[in-house]
Formats: sequence, C-alpha cells, structure tokens
Amino acid sequence: MTLHAGSWASVPPRTALELLAPARDADTGIAAIDHGADAVYIGGPAFGARAAAGNTLDDIARLADYAHRFDARVFVALNTLFKEDEVEAARRLAFEIQKTQADVLIVQDMGLLAGDLPDMELHASTQCDIRTPEKAAFLEAVGFSQLVLARELSLDQIRAVREKLAHARIEFFVHGALCVSYSGQCWMSEALTGRSANRGECSQLCRLPYDVETPDGQVLARRQHVLSLKDNDQSANLEALIDAGVSSFKIEGRLKDMAYVKNVTAFYREKIDEIIRRRPELSRTSDGISTYSFAPSPDKVFNRGKTDYFIHGREFDAPYELAELESPKHAGKPVGRVERIEEKRLVVKALPGVSLANGDGLTYLADDEEIRGISVNRAEHLKEKDLWALYLLQSPKKLEGLERGLELKRNRDHVFMKTMEGKTAERRIPIDLIFSSHEDSLDLMATDGTHCASASVALDLTAPSDPQKNIASLKANLAKLGDTPFSPKEIFVPDNLDVFVPASFANQLRRSAVEELLAMREASRIHTERAPWDDAVPYPEKFLTYKANIANSAARRFYLAHGSREMQPAFEIKPVEKADLMTCRHCVRAALKLCPKMLKAFPEILQTTERALLRPEPLILINSAGERFEAQFHCKENPCEMTITSIDDLTRKRRLKKEAVPPKASSRDEKSAPARKPKPRASGFRGTAGTPKRAREGAERSQTKRRR
Repeated sequence: MTLHAGSWASVPPRTALELLAPARDADTGIAAIDHGADAVYIGGPAFGARAAAGNTLDDIARLADYAHRFDARVFVALNTLFKEDEVEAARRLAFEIQKTQADVLIVQDMGLLAGDLPDMELHASTQCDIRTPEKAAFLEAVGFSQLVLARELSLDQIRAVREKLAHARIEFFVHGALCVSYSGQCWMSEALTGRSANRGECSQLCRLPYDVETPDGQVLARRQHVLSLKDNDQSANLEALIDAGVSSFKIEGRLKDMAYVKNVTAFYREKIDEIIRRRPELSRTSDGISTYSFAPSPDKVFNRGKTDYFIHGREFDAPYELAELESPKHAGKPVGRVERIEEKRLVVKALPGVSLANGDGLTYLADDEEIRGISVNRAEHLKEKDLWALYLLQSPKKLEGLERGLELKRNRDHVFMKTMEGKTAERRIPIDLIFSSHEDSLDLMATDGTHCASASVALDLTAPSDPQKNIASLKANLAKLGDTPFSPKEIFVPDNLDVFVPASFANQLRRSAVEELLAMREASRIHTERAPWDDAVPYPEKFLTYKANIANSAARRFYLAHGSREMQPAFEIKPVEKADLMTCRHCVRAALKLCPKMLKAFPEILQTTERALLRPEPLILINSAGERFEAQFHCKENPCEMTITSIDDLTRKRRLKKEAVPPKASSRDEKSAPARKPKPRASGFRGTAGTPKRAREGAERSQTKRRR
C-alpha cells in the first residue's frame, strides 16, 4: 500500500446539502448561482461529455470569480475517454483549469490518475458507472471526494453505498433527461455513427422510433419510442434521498437553455430550503438568499413528462410508465380542447384558469400517433366563458389530424418565456451594519455572522439640526449596498445619536467596511484539495472487458497497479462484435405490457395478450435504416436488466461503407470535381463515418431539436 498525502479539509460535511446546476456557458452558470445553486458544473475547452458545450478558460475564471462571492463552487467536466495521443493534453488542461480558480475536476478516464494532477478535488463522473458499494469504496480510496451514482439505483442501494464510504460524498441526479443505458455503458452511438457517448458526441439514437418484433417475425409495435425515457423528477423524494446518504443534488442539462436552468434551479432551491428549515442538523454549502420574480415550475420548460425511475425499486404491482412511447418531444401541459375548426381561426375551450397568448406554442396528438405543433400568431379571448380564438399562420383546416374535441397542450408559454428573458432573480448575503461614534471619529462594523470587518473615519463632530432626520438619512445611506453581494439584515444606529453624519462620510464608511468584508471572505475561502489516495488498493475486478472503458496505456497502467491483470481495450479503440451496446434497467417488455412479473398484479393483460408472448424471450428492435438489434431480458438477475445487442455486424458494415467512398481527387482533378462540404467535427474527435442516411438524419435531428 502506498498512501499519498491529501486532505479532506475542503470537502463539506455530508449534512451540508449542495444543489448542483448545469451551465452551458458562463452566463448560464452565473444565472444558476443567482437562482440558488450551491455549485455549477461546466465544460472546459475540450474533453467534456457534452462536446457541444465547451467554454474558454477565461469564461470559467469569470464564473468562478462570481460563484466564490457566495462560497459557491465551480466543477469543470473533464470526463471523456482519452485516446492515446490525448492523455497528456488532458493532463495539461487540468493544470490550466486549476489556474482559473475552479474548484473541482469531474473525471471518467482513470488514465488521468496514472500521472500528475493539480491539487484540487476530483469527482467521479456518472460515466464511471458507479452501482456497487465496492466500486464506490475503491474510487474513494484512489482520491475521489464525491461520487455521482448511477441514476438507476434505489434508496436501499444508495444507502448500501453510503455505508461503505468513510468520507466521500454522494452526488445524485434529481432532475432532467435519463439515458436508457447505464451511463458509461452505452456504445449504440459509437457502433452506428462513430460518435461515442463516452467521448461527448452521443447521437441519441435511443430517442428514435423502433419496430419491435418477436424472433419469428410477429409484430408487437411499429415506430414506437421504446428506448426513449421520460425525464427524471425526484422532487418528491429529496428527503428520502438525504436520509439514504445523498449530499449533492444534481440537475441534468448542460445543453439546456437559460430559462430551463433558472426555472429548475429555483424550483429545487425552494424544495431543499424547506427541508433545511425543518431539520436543523442540515445546512447548505454556500451563502446567500435568492429571491425570484416568477413562480418556479418545471412543467413550463422543456420536459418529456416525468418519472422517479427506480428510486423505490422495480414495483411490479404498479403500472410501468417509464418510456414516452409516442414521442421524445416536449408535448407540454394540457390547456384545453378544440371547440371549432374554422377557415381562419381555431376556437379552443381553455381549462379553468388558463389564458392563451400571442406566440404560444401548442401541440396535439394526431390520429397517426404523432405529436404535431401549432404556432399561435394571435390569441383573442371571446365573450363566451373560457373560449379563445386562435389565429394561426395557416388555415386550421389544413392542419393534419386536427379534430374537434382533441386535447391541446402548451409546450411554449410565451408570457412565461418572455418573463424569463430578463433579470429574474437576485442573490444576496444578509449582513448586519453597526454604527457608532467616538470623540473624533465615526466607526462602522459589517458582519455576515462569521467575519467581522470595520471601518473608521476621522471627523470634527457637530450636533445635527434634526436628530431624527439625521438617523434616517444615515440608515438609508448605509443600506445602499448596490452591486455588492450583500443586503442589509439589520442596521444598528444609536437612538440617541447626537452627531451629524454627512452622506459622503456614511458612504465612505460603508464602502470601506464592505471591501474589507469581501477581502476577509475571500481570504478565508477554503481552496479545494485532492483527497488522500492509495495507488495500490485492489480494484474489485480482475478481468476487465471493453466495459471498463480502457482507452489508453495510462488507464491500463492504472488498473495494473491496482491488481487487474486481464484487460480488453475500450469499444471505441477496438469494437467488439455482438457486444452489449446497452445495459439497461428499463425494460421494453414492461413498456409494452409483456413483462411476466406483472401478471400477478395485472391479470387483465391476458385478456388481450397471448400467454406465449409473456415469456422472457428476446425481442427484435429494428430502426428506420433496417438495422436489427436483439433485446435480451435477464429477469433472474437482481435487479433484473435488459441488454441490447446488434444482430448485424455493424463494424463490418461501417468499414465496407467507408471503403466504398470514392478516393479523394488528385490535385489535377480538383478543378473539375465538385466541392465537397466538410463534415462538422468537434476538436479532437472523428466525424461521422459510414452512418446510414436515415439513422444519421434522425441522429442530427435529435441533436438539434431534442437536446437533453
């Protein structure tokens, strides 16, 4: 055993709760801080698990500077797999990130741990696939101070992990998009499009429709989104998660817009604060009180419905409603029904209390089971109760599948979104200001309850002509905290003050005391440190398949040092034929009401389904390009799981398609050859090669229109 010195001093106690929000960019991160986040996570210039959400080091520094005013922290995602020629570049970037004053590195690739790293906290990414107490304990032992557990875990499983950890904190996703596969264990995108989810370029093929058949060709579903899950929503389970051992509550969404981040962060801030108020043993990890100019409601921004997933385990006596079979789009909340379809307008009967507005976006489910959209150009409230006339850009009679009586939902609330465009929150740290006078000077003390700053100014003292007006004016001037992070909690001025205080002197005292308080807070801020680590503690597994994601020799050295001996390279380095491209807790059989374990609670299934179809035999999934996958159901496992394996040799197909591309024209031919537009490429990654046309188009749509 070789134990390296480190420190747990910078790690908050487990009873200090952290609301962790996503930041697509620095401005979104600042908005998240204003709306109550205790920490934000953001991508750097490269190697983040959202390749489309990179940021400059200067922007990260700007975000860190703002966050630290409230003792909030900034986590930088360095959490992709690194190819051989990228490891040292990633290591250099880690040291550059430290210079920005960011607090944490989020890491997936263990190759980083096989060499020098900056002295700052390491957090284990969700891509590390942390499902067992043994793996969690190992990651703590090699220097990770916070672990993002798999979203599929139940409260009991989280509790078991917590009992194995001595110091490390548990981080858990509580809101946002759900990957159908265990994070870090999905190679569908890499296999079909050459875009690796482990390298930040997932093409989200799980959001596309599939046909489902039995092996002998019996059709069970056509163009159903059987792998597209509803969004995660643990807002009703926060206290249970706290009791199970979760300290950090993570909101998914580094590709989401600012309105989403503002709204969802404020929503969870209110939920967590309500728990803290009831339980004095709990606290939060940052300072400041956020106030909002709107009522937070996650239903008003992008969502695919909601589920609390497997937090209570697999409940076979409850309806299985995890997948959004109809569409992965944001359908919105119900607002009314179609009353009349006229040539120039659509008349809608709104639900009680619902108002419609110019610019609203509405949706309806057409008779072909597709969700279609309506853009409202003008909304007019009619005299009849709850009736609205909606004027559209085209005749309502031309809208496909629109019928009288259809339910309408609103997926864009124009009034709400307009509100979210401006300043919607303010965050302040309450301080007390204590004024006093002496023989030839005026003094002011400013305290946040922990730090105490003071300022003094010499003055020839004179009596005020109006003592009460003098006191009122003094308090008003001391309260002008402007663009500082502070707000006045109490301002103490002696009732019998008999000294006239000019406004200029009051302002000078205030500025000096506040500047000193800010300096004291910064000087006492705890800079994060890497936790102690053991570079020889045994890894729980000896034989490591491609599922261990070993993409470089540094990662291989890491696992060798920790006792593993037989290792396969990552799928991205050497594709594996007939590999499990996904491993899921979600079950296609259950989504189609074909799970044999559900029969006891729902015997009526047999009224419409042959008993033979309820056997846990494999099913075939077919995408729009005709590529076939086998879903295998491991019902005897605890917990039960589903794996998705390719039936076709996708690796061979991709190679043949790539070889079929005509050779590049010589310089002699370039003038006559048509110009070829280069495919977009993210820095450090390969572009899409050999992607079937329809699958590629669907993947691109999912990247732009269905961003998670």
